[in-house]
Amino acid sequence: MRSNFGSRLGMVLASAGSAVGLGNIWRFPTEAGRNGGAAFILLYIACVLLLAMPVMIGEFVIGRASRANTVDSYRVLAPGKPWVVTGFIGVIGGFLVLSYYSVVAGWTLDYTVVSFSASLMKPMDYGEYFNSFIQNPSRQVLAMAAFMAVTHFVVARGVEKGIERFSKILMPLLFAIILLLMFFSLNMPGAVRGLEFLFKPDFSKVTIQVVLSAMGQAFFTLSVGIGCLATYASYFSDDTPLVRTALNVCVIDSLVAISAGLIIFPAVFSVDGVQADVGPGLVFITLPGVFNSAFGSYPLVNYIFSSLFYMLLFLAALTSSISMHEICTAYISETFHTERPVAARIVTAICLAMGSVCSLSFGILSSVHVMGMGFFDLFDYLVAKFCMPLGGMLICTFVGWDLKHSTVREQLNSRITPLLMFLFRWVAPIGIGTVFVYELMDK
Repeated sequence: MRSNFGSRLGMVLASAGSAVGLGNIWRFPTEAGRNGGAAFILLYIACVLLLAMPVMIGEFVIGRASRANTVDSYRVLAPGKPWVVTGFIGVIGGFLVLSYYSVVAGWTLDYTVVSFSASLMKPMDYGEYFNSFIQNPSRQVLAMAAFMAVTHFVVARGVEKGIERFSKILMPLLFAIILLLMFFSLNMPGAVRGLEFLFKPDFSKVTIQVVLSAMGQAFFTLSVGIGCLATYASYFSDDTPLVRTALNVCVIDSLVAISAGLIIFPAVFSVDGVQADVGPGLVFITLPGVFNSAFGSYPLVNYIFSSLFYMLLFLAALTSSISMHEICTAYISETFHTERPVAARIVTAICLAMGSVCSLSFGILSSVHVMGMGFFDLFDYLVAKFCMPLGGMLICTFVGWDLKHSTVREQLNSRITPLLMFLFRWVAPIGIGTVFVYELMDK
């Protein structure tokens, strides 16, 4: 018998943990800052509802109807048909994501340790500090390996005793840190300007680029398209309401993303000379200096704020990496009939090797390029440009056109099934395909 989640709360928190990650706390504020704030957020919410949530519901349908890993699910539901390729895209994507994602997650772990030691409170050139860190091979690989070890520990313990139990601890802790940081940030002098930036839309800034960025962010932030949520759904009970669960996960994910903006932008607008659209360097280079400038007169507040912020990043990275690991662990365990701890060790070993290569691409392997990119950028490119959008289009097409309508109806058990079928068949594939083609042309 396969494992199941032991409670509905644990199931929702685990699924939300899969969606909530660095994409919410790092990428979302960056994209909002680059694309005009409030108008971007409104477009993002619309894209979540019309594009990303249908893919999520599609994954839920496939996972629970099959009660199998993301590859075998298509063998169960469409035997002899080539849809199984979609499952392999998910497993390959899971390995690639976990390998390079653990590198960035290692950065958050390092910054968490350093911030708790009060080192980040010292005035310094934070850009130089960050560059020296990522170009230090042993320090980078050690941070990545330590993060991977934590992920492995959770997944190896199983669904109920590992993923669910730790989700019930990690997610409430993440929410508590968010609320505390929002309290500090909203009492800063730049809070009003930060709120205006986030919630006062300026539609004159909306361009086709902004729309496409919102579509891409909605898809990226929910981690849909590579089978994480299909794998989790295979552990759902028969009475789990799939549509309501998907809506709950989307709401939680969006609230975390917007909350990250409420934490970051009041701080950014409280310091003269700092722009909201500084890009990916915002979190690791700009914000340490912002925190020091904003809380310079209150060292204890500065210490608490910066330490909790990087701990928040670490927790968000961990909840997502657990789901990526589970895609691969479930596949290996069920396909090769190995015990879960053995399968987890195999996945961890492979990802440690691939992650080390990604880490070293910032240092001693920086001159090695494939398709004109280092290994870190290559893995990110393959997942973001191919695995996720292709997986999302195939999932929606499979559920909308090939899977038995009676199976879809039985799994959804919802009054809005006709609307969802329209989204599966037309809206989501076309929208995702538009982003896919644009991203390829942009490259």
